[in-house]
Amino acid sequence: MIDANRDGFIDKNDLLATYESLGASCLDSTMDAMLAEAPGPINFTVFLNMLADKLHGTDSEEVIGNAFKVFDPENTGTIPAAYLGEVLTTKADRFSQEELDVLLNASSKDDAGNLDYKALVYTITHGQTDEDAAEE
Repeated sequence: MIDANRDGFIDKNDLLATYESLGASCLDSTMDAMLAEAPGPINFTVFLNMLADKLHGTDSEEVIGNAFKVFDPENTGTIPAAYLGEVLTTKADRFSQEELDVLLNASSKDDAGNLDYKALVYTITHGQTDEDAAEE
């Protein structure tokens, strides 16, 4: 959603478009400072890690996890990836297929195709684990 030009990376123009869509404005220097925080080009994984760093002190792991639990009435810790994909591409602020693919590729799934949303919530709230970084 933030990648307005859909090139796979978040740049200054994407940030500007995001702020404008929210009815807000942002100084160029502020956007430059945001981009300077990244270790390199900002793709979805880098964005999640940066977001996780910023989320400390905002929504807790429990609050974010509860959002996913809506799709997990049996509290298994997993959601069928196909079902989540359908919801994310057809409801509210719809994901593009590319955005969905990035999310699903960045998430752990079991052999049955179920997304481990508890691990995803951990990544969102704590950043990448050393094991995740080693896999990249």
